[in-house]
Amino acid sequence: CRIIIIQWLLAPVLFIGAFLYYEAYRCEFYSFDLKDIEYISSMYYNKDEVIRFSSSLGKFVGYTEFGVKNAKRWNNDSSILSNWRAQKEAYCKHNIDNYYQNTLTKSVQPSVTIKSVTPSGGHHPAMLVCSIYNFYPKHIKVSWLRNHEEVSSDVTSTVEMEDGDWYYQIHSHLEYTPRSGEKISCKVEHVSLKDPIITDWNPFWSTKKIVIGASGPVLGLIWFLAGFIYYKRNARGRILVPSS
Repeated sequence: CRIIIIQWLLAPVLFIGAFLYYEAYRCEFYSFDLKDIEYISSMYYNKDEVIRFSSSLGKFVGYTEFGVKNAKRWNNDSSILSNWRAQKEAYCKHNIDNYYQNTLTKSVQPSVTIKSVTPSGGHHPAMLVCSIYNFYPKHIKVSWLRNHEEVSSDVTSTVEMEDGDWYYQIHSHLEYTPRSGEKISCKVEHVSLKDPIITDWNPFWSTKKIVIGASGPVLGLIWFLAGFIYYKRNARGRILVPSS
């Protein structure tokens, strides 16, 4: 895949009406070989790109009347072209190496949970959601297993969603008809993992949580009634003695 490193260098110039001139430098690369790296420098005025240098073309290209005029002049100057062509190695190679060592090689293992939800329509009475959180980098593979066999139908997944803190999350849904004795699992493969994470769905624990949650108020009521009855029994036969 193509990776882009962008560094903005702002060079404001004050004019009446607060117009702004700035330059943007970026490196696009498919690998770490120089032949697969493209260095691009764009110059903007008031949000419009005026002129661009591309290492793939090895020259300047103008996008406005002013840009075309300057591109022609700079392309005829061998010293200017030589300096800009050297930026691919001087600027991109250095920054890509740093970026790779400090960012691209880092990875964070995902956390996985499975829960049952009520399906909104469909052809099956049950649905499971496998939620994967806090992983980096972005690319991840999520699949469902039914009795150790990969399921290819009735599966929908979201795209990888950014959390805004470099981490990602993704959710995969499986519609199914429960069968006695079957085993359903969510399988997650990621660069941070030596082996895939396989999380089994356990309907017993889900049912147990529901039962425990529902029995809480009932137990509370029982204890309240028991305390009330105990109090009433012990209160019989007591004579209140007036205080002097």
